[in-house]
Amino acid sequence: MLSFLQKHHRSLFYTTWLVLALAQAASTELIADEAYYWVYSKFLSWGYFDHPPMIALLIKCGYSFFHNESGVRLICALLSVFTLVIIESLIDKKNPFLFYTIALSIGFLQIAGFLAVPDTPLLFFTVVFFYCYRLFLQTINWRNALLLAFSIVFLFYTKYHGLLVVLFTILSNLKLLRRWQIWLVAVFVLILFSPHLFWQWQNDWVSFRYHLFESNVSVYKFSYTTEYLLGQILLCGPLAGFILLPAAFLYRAKNETEKALKFTLAGMLVFFLLSSFRGKVEANWTLPVLIPLIVLSHQFLLTKFSWLNPLRIISIISLLLIMAGRIYLVVDIGPDNSVKQRFQHNKDWAMAIAKKTGDRPVVFYNSYQRASLYWFYSGKPSHSHNAYWERRNNYNFWPTEDQLLGNQVYIADVNNISSFQDSVQTIKGWVGLTSDSSYAALGKIIIVLDKINLSSGNLDIELSANSSEEYHSFLFLTPALQTELVFGVFKGKETVKEFYTGIKAQQLTGLKNYPLSLNLSGLSPGKYDCRFGLKVKDYLITHNSKKFQLVIP
Repeated sequence: MLSFLQKHHRSLFYTTWLVLALAQAASTELIADEAYYWVYSKFLSWGYFDHPPMIALLIKCGYSFFHNESGVRLICALLSVFTLVIIESLIDKKNPFLFYTIALSIGFLQIAGFLAVPDTPLLFFTVVFFYCYRLFLQTINWRNALLLAFSIVFLFYTKYHGLLVVLFTILSNLKLLRRWQIWLVAVFVLILFSPHLFWQWQNDWVSFRYHLFESNVSVYKFSYTTEYLLGQILLCGPLAGFILLPAAFLYRAKNETEKALKFTLAGMLVFFLLSSFRGKVEANWTLPVLIPLIVLSHQFLLTKFSWLNPLRIISIISLLLIMAGRIYLVVDIGPDNSVKQRFQHNKDWAMAIAKKTGDRPVVFYNSYQRASLYWFYSGKPSHSHNAYWERRNNYNFWPTEDQLLGNQVYIADVNNISSFQDSVQTIKGWVGLTSDSSYAALGKIIIVLDKINLSSGNLDIELSANSSEEYHSFLFLTPALQTELVFGVFKGKETVKEFYTGIKAQQLTGLKNYPLSLNLSGLSPGKYDCRFGLKVKDYLITHNSKKFQLVIP
């Protein structure tokens, strides 16, 4: 038996990893983000509001084989194994059992091994990039230049954080900029990534504006930084991070590939540390650091025998905790908490609502999560109706609102239950429901600001309105529909004041350079976020213009 394990340990390790990933994928319900990316795959595009399109394509491929959770997660589970195989290939002096110990002690590697989220392909294409970068350094030719270009493009199509991996790699080896081949790589990347850039241009660079200026910008709290630092230790463990992080930083790089790995490790951690002074940073945003963490800590620990016993003990404890966590996600045991609620009873929740609403589509207020989970588990199309004081998401761009226009729907929300006509009790709490015989949200009417002038408390605006022929026809056929254009003034998510303009949506059809004057003298001095929205019936006011800032002197 021992000789068999010694001979086939590598095959056994990777096979076991894959089997566990596939078993977890099949036995664990989708979380809301996975359901959201599954809806991505129903509307394949070169870009989305939140992320580049790679995760949508991977889900589309896997779901074509199995129309269930396993299909959604299939390709990501496979990529998790290939990620480990390529990480091991980056290690020059190999100790397979040390590598297994490190890999098994990092919980996020195992969680990412079955979830269909952008982080899983991000890890895979990060390690592919480093593999292709090493090939390029060994032999600079057309073939390796093309491979490097494709690895960068796939990284960019996966998650925007991939840009940091490439940037820190270049900073680790500035001599690369003297080689014409690296500029050829850059040209290839620009050409291959141009479809996504064109999509962004068509959509007013919406993803870049959101991630750079909207997603995590808030008043600084000291807890943002402390939570970030603790989160990075947990990401690298949860317990092994206390050994692996020091080991990776203490290791002295022996070649350009290891130098690039070290620059990426330090660069990303410092970059997001600085970002924590700007707003809350999610722990998984630094996920690519796991690649250099494993490679560099492995090389350091090869000769540090005094470090190995504590690591083995920690890895055993970590593995037991991770296995207990895997079971906890599948079986309804132990206390309820936010993690457990994300993975369990989503199907029961959706079916309870579907039983109450019948064949009608359900429109959820301000929740792409609930809309997506309901769509996946009920099999009935859904929509997220986003209020203009909340963030947008891809439901603001998909044709889900258009397809429901004028149809019978139910409006649903988990807040202010008493304001709804009816309600349903689910295993996850009460959901308010209101029957609507003709859904008439007008979020696809776009208000364009042609001119803005603020003087002596008066805001003078010239605006135009753009909408499709479908909305023109709907408004023409519903002249009595209660609608009004609203100008909202906000600080963060707090609504400071709303100005009802008296302009009906029916008047906006084909409107060009319409002059509008608003008296803002009642606002206190300061900086405000502003946008236009449309109030229709008793719905929440929709997003109908870009956010812009005003400074009241």
